[in-house]
Amino acid sequence: MKQILTILFIGIFSFSMTAQAKIEFKETTVDYGTIEKGADGIRTFEFTNTGNAPLIISKVSSSCGCTVPSSPKEPIMPGATGEIQVKYDTKRVMPIRKTITVLSNAETPTVALKIKGEVIDPSKTSVLEKREKSVMEN
Repeated sequence: MKQILTILFIGIFSFSMTAQAKIEFKETTVDYGTIEKGADGIRTFEFTNTGNAPLIISKVSSSCGCTVPSSPKEPIMPGATGEIQVKYDTKRVMPIRKTITVLSNAETPTVALKIKGEVIDPSKTSVLEKREKSVMEN
């Protein structure tokens, strides 16, 4: 009986060593481009579990409080897809350069995703634009 339990334990242990989740993102960088202040700041990173074990995303965090990520709470089965949504606060007029870190049980347990772009305020014009307009008008 002990031999059967030992063999069963070794078999289950070796199976768990070969079963591995793998996370593959369609894109690891999302470019917002140039967007206006107050525009929709939600973007999505799509991924697939290309491994042979359920993928569990344990934590998704951002490099700053202006970016709020959200991820699936349930395991992603092999071959299934999922999404990580990122909401950037577009009330901040400035260039966007942020990193979202994804922690999971995948073969590569840490993945860095990036967002980039620029938020502009169309109601504000630069001094150069005003000067050029006044010179052209004369």
